[in-house]
Amino acid sequence: MNKHFRLVISCPDQVGIVSKISHFIANHNGSITEANHHTDIQDNWFFMRHEVASESFTLSLEAFKKEFQPLAKELNLEWSITDSQSKNSVILMCSKESHCLVDILNQWHSGDLDCDIACVISNHADFQDLVKWYGIPFHHVPVTADKEIHFKSVSNLINDYEAQTIVLARYMQILPSDMCDKFHHQIINIHHSFLPSFVGAKPYHQAYNRGVKLIGATCHYVTQDLDEGPIIEQDVARVSHRMTPQDMVRLGKDVEKRVLANGLRMHLEGRVIVHDNKTIILD
Repeated sequence: MNKHFRLVISCPDQVGIVSKISHFIANHNGSITEANHHTDIQDNWFFMRHEVASESFTLSLEAFKKEFQPLAKELNLEWSITDSQSKNSVILMCSKESHCLVDILNQWHSGDLDCDIACVISNHADFQDLVKWYGIPFHHVPVTADKEIHFKSVSNLINDYEAQTIVLARYMQILPSDMCDKFHHQIINIHHSFLPSFVGAKPYHQAYNRGVKLIGATCHYVTQDLDEGPIIEQDVARVSHRMTPQDMVRLGKDVEKRVLANGLRMHLEGRVIVHDNKTIILD
């Protein structure tokens, strides 16, 4: 992958945003290799993501941050810029379901997910040998009667590894509110339902009892409100009355893997902008 900077912006909509930012980049010999824009007409809010080839760019990342400040202030921008070669540090968390964990590990191992996996944390020891095969540290943090002890240990591990993203790969525990706040928009969850339908436990059984014809999965950021965080990615699969709840679970696992991997990839590439409680995906 050629080295590039990712510039992500949101701001009140106005005439001239793209022109002024493009001129700033061009004046420093930058070449825009990918550009995505969207305007929320209802909220009058503008969103943008640019990839800028850095080989000919005359500004370093730190120099860009300094030189861009006056224009950012003029346009009232919320913005960030990252270097594509500075990989995101990711921690995976799981319980006893392996399908999402294994899929992400395989995609990372084959180079299809551009990140560093710092470690895997689990409240069960089942996948210790599997994770160590990939050369990744595994931490078994059991859940005791006092869950506060468990989550304090988990939070300490996240801090020790300086993780930027935490992925709940079917980690079947509800995170405490202070942890959700501390890692705001850094925790990604896969829920085995097409939210907002069938929140909570056993969504496939809920779907079976309702006789639905579609089941799905939802990748979303974790907030204090259970299964109500900003949605990053969703997909569905068609089912019929002939299927048992177990058939739906089997079929749903394939959807879950696909949705979580796609959602994580878009997050890693800086394609997700959270606006209120929804996301703009600049793909």
